[in-house]
Amino acid sequence: KMCIDQHGEKHASAGFAALFDNPVTDPVHSQYGIFLLRMAVGIDCRRLAFGSYQLCSLMMSVTSPSIEAVRSRFPALDKGFAFMDNAGGSQVPREVADAMRDYMLSSYVQIGADYPASRRATANIAEAHGFVEILMGGDDAGRVILGSSTSTLLRMLADAYAQVWELGSEIVVAENGHEANVSPWLYLGDRGFTIRVWEADPETGVCSLDKLKELLSSKTRLVSFPQVSNILGGIEDFGLCIEAAHAAGARVVLDGVAYAPHLPMKVAEWGPDWYVFSCYKVFGPHMAALWGTHEAQAELCGPNHSLIPRASIPYKFELGGVSHEGCAGLNAIRPYLQFLAGDSSFGRQTAVRAMEAVDTMERPLTARFLSFLQSKPRVRILGPVTNRLPILSFVHGTVPSKAIADGAEKHGIGIRWGNFYSYRLLERMGIDPAAGVARASFAHYNSMDEVERLIEVLDSLLN
Repeated sequence: KMCIDQHGEKHASAGFAALFDNPVTDPVHSQYGIFLLRMAVGIDCRRLAFGSYQLCSLMMSVTSPSIEAVRSRFPALDKGFAFMDNAGGSQVPREVADAMRDYMLSSYVQIGADYPASRRATANIAEAHGFVEILMGGDDAGRVILGSSTSTLLRMLADAYAQVWELGSEIVVAENGHEANVSPWLYLGDRGFTIRVWEADPETGVCSLDKLKELLSSKTRLVSFPQVSNILGGIEDFGLCIEAAHAAGARVVLDGVAYAPHLPMKVAEWGPDWYVFSCYKVFGPHMAALWGTHEAQAELCGPNHSLIPRASIPYKFELGGVSHEGCAGLNAIRPYLQFLAGDSSFGRQTAVRAMEAVDTMERPLTARFLSFLQSKPRVRILGPVTNRLPILSFVHGTVPSKAIADGAEKHGIGIRWGNFYSYRLLERMGIDPAAGVARASFAHYNSMDEVERLIEVLDSLLN
């Protein structure tokens, strides 16, 4: 009654419905229920009773800044366009763009010299590597290599391995991966190496642990797979897959591009030999980062000039050097993460708290849009209902994916259609890659009002 009296029946009833639908086994919908109840009641809900049934200590575990404060840091959001193609690239905070501009106007010189501007430039690049290692949770177990894109870094890695493996070595490649972590390894099939395709399930799109184990052998040298598919959005059982690959004596390349913008990275804890993500999808400039363990890096020789020592890592793997102004932009992500975490300085725990705050802000958006899609009987949602990130791909029985994206664009909302460089997965799932899927992907700076705008646009279109 208090909910309805204060803020209307819509928010109160929706909140209770989401919360009591399945409060224990469906945490995403429970989070959405709590969010709506907090919006309706205007208080922190710490104890709720429904008849004789009580739910204790249901609350947000991580405090987050207000959505208004977050959005004020992103100038691109000022004009009212709703950016919901964030899996393809995020917007950047003002401080990131300012730092890149300032660097180019004050320190745009070669590194390694003794004059002040060059010393600043050298420190800028070193600081960027150190920042990304902290962000990834490397814990001194490896080093970060920076490059222009994930595709570039992984192609370089594949070429480096081709120089040290014996012919006939086997590589296991997950079929549900982005082409950035598929093509580089498939190319090695033309150079005398054996490719084992880790097939995805036609219904779920998941590459199962059991199928992986069937492919592993004493000849397996490397296994590549995504932590999260950029189509499915579900968090894979990557820990068990890493263990299985290591038990067979293989290295693991884990693609974290779809995961990194939403939750804390913990590469040393997870245990892959290589982990890659795109910085431009985590509020930064168009760069990418490849973390590798010391042991894995020591096996290889990077492609940089022959006069550079093999042990000069990461420089040996950064052919021609890295983007100086890009590194300045990476360094400027730190104050934004401090803002998200509510910290006055930056360290590993700041990075963790910041990304936990991101997750807290995104969960209600995911749950709301997922609930909407589930209400449409002719919509096929790709990926799991639970344990998923705000990457929501779907197809309609009769409405083309392009028409869905075009319909949103006419109302100032940017979602996308296509195969998203995961066409092998779509083929396996019986979807024409040329027709593609529609995909809405949210970031923490998206508001619930924007999600409701998208739902209003799609509601009649998907009936």
